[in-house]
Amino acid sequence: MDKELKDIKSLTLDQLMLELAIQGEKPFRAKQMYEWMHVKLAEDFDNMTNLSKAFRDRCRERYIYTSLKLLELQTSKLDGTKKFLFELADGNVVESVLMKYKHGNSVCVSSQVGCRMGCKFCASTLNGLERSLLPSEMLEQVYAITRLTGEKVSNVVVMGIGEPLDNYDNLLCFIRLLTDENGLNISQRNVTVSTCGLVPEMRRLAGEKLQITLALSLHAATDEKRRELMPIADRYSIKELMDVCQYYFEQTGRRITFEYSLVGGVNDAKQDAQELIRLAKPINCHINLIPVNPIKERAFIQSDGERIQSFKNKLEKNGINVTIRREMGRDIDGACGQLRRRHIGEPRVKA
Repeated sequence: MDKELKDIKSLTLDQLMLELAIQGEKPFRAKQMYEWMHVKLAEDFDNMTNLSKAFRDRCRERYIYTSLKLLELQTSKLDGTKKFLFELADGNVVESVLMKYKHGNSVCVSSQVGCRMGCKFCASTLNGLERSLLPSEMLEQVYAITRLTGEKVSNVVVMGIGEPLDNYDNLLCFIRLLTDENGLNISQRNVTVSTCGLVPEMRRLAGEKLQITLALSLHAATDEKRRELMPIADRYSIKELMDVCQYYFEQTGRRITFEYSLVGGVNDAKQDAQELIRLAKPINCHINLIPVNPIKERAFIQSDGERIQSFKNKLEKNGINVTIRREMGRDIDGACGQLRRRHIGEPRVKA
């Protein structure tokens, strides 16, 4: 990607106005371009038919216009979930998912090419981190899916490939563009960001006072067990995590979601439920139990249905707000990173 060219789709409306003003353009020109990019979802400058050809030609010389190429589309026969494999301008690939619910369509986007967090049950991290995505590359996943399917997107979750808070500045820009009233205008309350627990960035995000939902990938209620599953637990203790979760709620008024992947024989015992209850009770939170998506590179298996229900019942009896995540797209490389990994040829797993 040519670093001398500005990434025009990552600019806010104010930034775009300033950028075009330098070229002698009036503010209304920036508003026209912004609408083409973020409302009409134009694939390139040529689609912007009410802008002069000379102006569009100048833009091509000055700016990168991010547009993704669809490489593969899988559609679940079970529930209609669609999984997209997109190619970026530099040849890297990312996954995005469209899930249909009664309350509206939800798109799950990737925030990085690969991931360096090393969570043991996740296919996204098996080959390490290639690079972080630009705001425009995150947005374009939503835009491309909207164009390809003709479906309106009402909810966006940043839970695809990558650790969103490891790409903090680009993530924040993405959220502001996605929820801008001059763009798609998706409510902040309909945006969820997942993190494996980068404590300083969680604290920083709390200070932004956004109305998004923050989902913490917890997966274990003790430091010892969490360290077995998630290398990030070597850096930040569960006490530090609970403190920052409480701080996040105090700053934003938004309750935290704890994501808890149930792994058979690892974190699904009665004792695990008791430890989780002890952690969750003092915090305004929601627990999302996730039957783990097995990946062939790891030996983890999914807890059986009876044990999952028993785990949920124990939490509910103690006044914990809990749901079991509906399994979507299990017949189409359902787990994050599986489709990308198959496409790039499943190279050697990084330690």
